[in-house]
Amino acid sequence: MRTEPDALPIRWLPIAAIWGAIGLFDATQTVVSMRAAGMHHAWTELFVFQLAAWVPWALATPLIMGFIVRYPLSLRGAGGLAALGRHLALWLALGFGSALWHASLESALNPWNPMRPPVPVARLLVAKLHDELLSSVILYTCIAMAGAMLDSRGRLARERMESAQLAEALAKAQLDALRHQLEPHFLFNALNAVSGLVREGRGDEAVRTIARISDFLRRLLQEPGHQEVPLDEELGLAAMYLEIQRVRFADRMEVRLEIPPDVGAALVPRLILQPIVENAVKHGIARGVRPGTIAIGARRDDARLVLSVYNDGPPLPAPAGDAGAAIGLANVRERLRGLHGDAASLEIRDVEARGVLVSIAVPWREAPCPT
Repeated sequence: MRTEPDALPIRWLPIAAIWGAIGLFDATQTVVSMRAAGMHHAWTELFVFQLAAWVPWALATPLIMGFIVRYPLSLRGAGGLAALGRHLALWLALGFGSALWHASLESALNPWNPMRPPVPVARLLVAKLHDELLSSVILYTCIAMAGAMLDSRGRLARERMESAQLAEALAKAQLDALRHQLEPHFLFNALNAVSGLVREGRGDEAVRTIARISDFLRRLLQEPGHQEVPLDEELGLAAMYLEIQRVRFADRMEVRLEIPPDVGAALVPRLILQPIVENAVKHGIARGVRPGTIAIGARRDDARLVLSVYNDGPPLPAPAGDAGAAIGLANVRERLRGLHGDAASLEIRDVEARGVLVSIAVPWREAPCPT
């Protein structure tokens, strides 16, 4: 039994519409069939009586639905028996009230034989209690089942909403963590490269590099307004990072962007490329003894956007020796799962000729056009 049940919202309009339709059907069917059979009754009074007979159950519908939510039926334990007892008591009360309403209404309208005096309410009440016993059980059960199904559907919708909110919060937490887990050696290496430029008398280039580093850090650490950004924005940040790294590696690093113009507006998770590009530099370019290439590509594949980051460096290291890269890729995979579930994927593999290719697939969605 729930200690703090969530009450079902009372929607009187659909309740009135459903019971009104039932009453109109019952009243119309009764009057039409009896007239067709050649019977003689007070037709207006009979129609009103048949229609108004459903009023008690219409008024009781929210009460029964709320009762089944507060005291759900169960065959286990003393709580289930107590709930069953409460429902039996409520059914008896509603059944008696409905029978009393019918008896009073029939006595007042006298629809069946207006030529005779109306039957007293007491006599009619006894007959109604006997005749409506089974129908009241069926009506109560149907209303209770409808209330239980609506409650179950509402709780499922709330659970799904809470799961979605939790997944969004997890993705945001992972994004925040990613923003603050910048490769520790990046700043050291970048500033070391700047000091080398100063020693070589290349002051203007050193100043431009410092400005690039400042701009990159500002954009990296700014609070995101959205979990997803247009691909062009994500590529711009990755290009800034690679441009700074180019100062360090000089002619040893070549960067290729293979991006069709029609995919720039596609939405991607913010900073989804950053850890992959960092891995390409750290495990591809930095470990190579000859000039290397990093290629970033994108293409539309039906209802998906496929991103790829390739470096022509050494093959994948053993898992035991690649803890940092494994953690970075695991974070990317968890973010993709939190944002898109099974609709997104990440794949990393060695290329037969040489190098490593990382592919990301996300559902195709475009950023709204600015108004």
